[in-house]
Amino acid sequence: MVALAGRTVLITGAARGIGAACARRLAADGARLVLADLDGAGVEKLAAELGQAAVHADVTRRADVERMLEEPYRRWGRLDVLFNNAGVVRVQPLLDVTEAEWDRVMDVNLKAVFFVLQGAARRMRGQDVIPGSELRGKLIQTASIASYRGGNHLMTPYSASKAGVVSLTRSAAQALAADRITSNCVCPGAVETPMWEQIDKEWGALEGLGAGEAWKRRIRHIPLGRPERPEDVAGVVAFLAGPDSDYMTGQALNVDGGIVMGN
Repeated sequence: MVALAGRTVLITGAARGIGAACARRLAADGARLVLADLDGAGVEKLAAELGQAAVHADVTRRADVERMLEEPYRRWGRLDVLFNNAGVVRVQPLLDVTEAEWDRVMDVNLKAVFFVLQGAARRMRGQDVIPGSELRGKLIQTASIASYRGGNHLMTPYSASKAGVVSLTRSAAQALAADRITSNCVCPGAVETPMWEQIDKEWGALEGLGAGEAWKRRIRHIPLGRPERPEDVAGVVAFLAGPDSDYMTGQALNVDGGIVMGN
């Protein structure tokens, strides 16, 4: 039996990076997917490749969120797993962060994560349990190891937003346990994604580094000796989406090659 057969999963930020890797893994494990992203063309392409559904959505717009959350119910009558993954980052010195830049990071990385989670949970609590499970639904967020370490001082709003995601994850776990809904998050480290290409470029520009030099600095001290790949995160997300993690809630799982040992 395929591990996620019959489970319906919504993935935000699905067009590339961690979201796309998770979409491929969960599809291979038998899940029915709704893939959502601000990049409409990108998410449509991936959905067509995987034979899954796509929604063009801006998670900071409430109307888009409502339409996105209704899609799995329209197609399959339920939502079993939310992978709340959409996120953005900016690299700049703490004293240069403007109110607009702070708000943009918080709007996507924390405010939207909360309201997507809230909307999903409201729907999940009224549905039957997942077949073969005691649960009605599972909420999975993407945080970061930056949430524990304060992160790089050049990414202060990002680090603060991800710390908020960990706190939100645990609050949701407490609030929704009686409704048979779990809430956990993954905390990736230095992942080879387009987001890290952006970080490398912006960090390099600030410190006069050549292309790839900031990235090399970041990965130099990873205990397992290699950069993290999106597929490393996808395996853990597949575990959290599946039945083997049904008794876990309120957890923040570091997936970082050993950069942070404990939290």
